Amino acid sequence: MNLILTCEHAGNEIPQEYEKLFSEAQEVLETHRGYDPGALDLFQELSPLAVFRQEYMISRLLVEPNRSLGHQQLFSEFTAQLQEAQKEQILEDFYIPYRTYIESRIGDLISAGKEIVHISVHTFTPELNGEVRNADIGLLFDPTRKSEVKFCERFEESLLQQDENLRVGFNYPYLGIDDGFTTYLRQKFPQQYLGIELEVNQMFVQKNKMEKRFKNVIFEALSRLM
Repeated sequence: MNLILTCEHAGNEIPQEYEKLFSEAQEVLETHRGYDPGALDLFQELSPLAVFRQEYMISRLLVEPNRSLGHQQLFSEFTAQLQEAQKEQILEDFYIPYRTYIESRIGDLISAGKEIVHISVHTFTPELNGEVRNADIGLLFDPTRKSEVKFCERFEESLLQQDENLRVGFNYPYLGIDDGFTTYLRQKFPQQYLGIELEVNQMFVQKNKMEKRFKNVIFEALSRLM
């Protein structure tokens, strides 16, 4: 199995030409709405295990790289009212190059006979809209794809071997079949591709850094699988 890592919400950068749109949004950009705190730190920790890795540093509030074209959440309230030509420019400059590059690299590896495990690294808020998330780690996958089910079962087992008290949820706090980059890539590569989203609770994150012990647990668990 060849591991590919991506991180769609690694940063909250706004390109200079669009800074005026976010002149009063600095506080929002620093929250989970602007990026996934701690995701980049974990992604970098896991990177030595991967044959290929790519992060996306532009804020999801400019354009959401983890949503499909035409999705209602593709553009945020800061960019949704832009003219269509401006939206198309954002897509051409930031969204399409990122997704196309990763899709191309996966395609090359599959064409070479490789089997791919793609893990998209994310973090989630401990509470959302008054609901407390009762998991430390979430593994998102398509339950109709036996290879993804088996991988996540083995991943959970490996995680619990590192820390038996971990709370691991399957397709929690989101569904693995919801619109997302891995969902799109499963359709493009029905064979030799496993698309998994790794979601980690932000309770383990301070100042955009994840607890070292917790990163070590995930690294060791994943390295044993790979």
